[in-house]
Amino acid sequence: MRALLLSDIHANKPALDAVLEHAHRDAARYSATYCLGDALGYGPHPREVLESLQDLRAQCVLGNHDLGLLQLVDGQRAAAVGTGTQVLVWQIGRLGQRDLRYVRGWKDVIEDAPLGARLRHGSPLSLNEYTDLDAARRSFREWGGSLAFVGHTHIPAAYATLQGTAGEWMRHQPITAAPGQPCTRYPVPPKARVILNPGSVGQPRDGDPRAAYGVYDSDLRTLDVFRVPYDIEHTQRDLRAADLPESLAVRLSAGL
Repeated sequence: MRALLLSDIHANKPALDAVLEHAHRDAARYSATYCLGDALGYGPHPREVLESLQDLRAQCVLGNHDLGLLQLVDGQRAAAVGTGTQVLVWQIGRLGQRDLRYVRGWKDVIEDAPLGARLRHGSPLSLNEYTDLDAARRSFREWGGSLAFVGHTHIPAAYATLQGTAGEWMRHQPITAAPGQPCTRYPVPPKARVILNPGSVGQPRDGDPRAAYGVYDSDLRTLDVFRVPYDIEHTQRDLRAADLPESLAVRLSAGL
């Protein structure tokens, strides 16, 4: 099975369009689509991104921004001062009840038998937890699976430990493409348990402003992380036209 992995789109439609155009060049590249959370937040195109995910029939998990938006709608969260919340409040005004029903249908975690993996936004254990070295060790101790896909950090990476260990020995490997190169392959080591992050479609934070997405091949046990240029200026213009914080536009050019 080959799976298309999208994460942290953050309402950036030009980035998502570029990723999908690139992925569709090879019709046999994937047979299922997964979104690892944070389709919403930060960007100027919330409804357009949700429509694209529905058209793809993507299986989606909730990200912290997606959940935060629903909590604001339901009065479970105060509209506190802050860039993230400011954008979510703005996005709520652009979404209809059909859009909200769609997001309400997303799960906190997907246990996928065909893919043989757990899918969650933050870590295998939590929607909100950033997967770093400590979180990965804790996940390997407390989660019994061998393959997980996460997002949240906006940085493509792999964490691996040996089967049968409690996670004391672990290797962290960034999955970064060389300048000008469109793809990096991570082969899952034999007899390893791994947590894989395909990076961010709409707001990369590894110093490479190109949109990132992944394709996982369960037969080959490989994750290909692709980097795709997109029309950053289009997204920046729309952010400014919506009078959203300038910092959100600036960071897209730097990939930070």
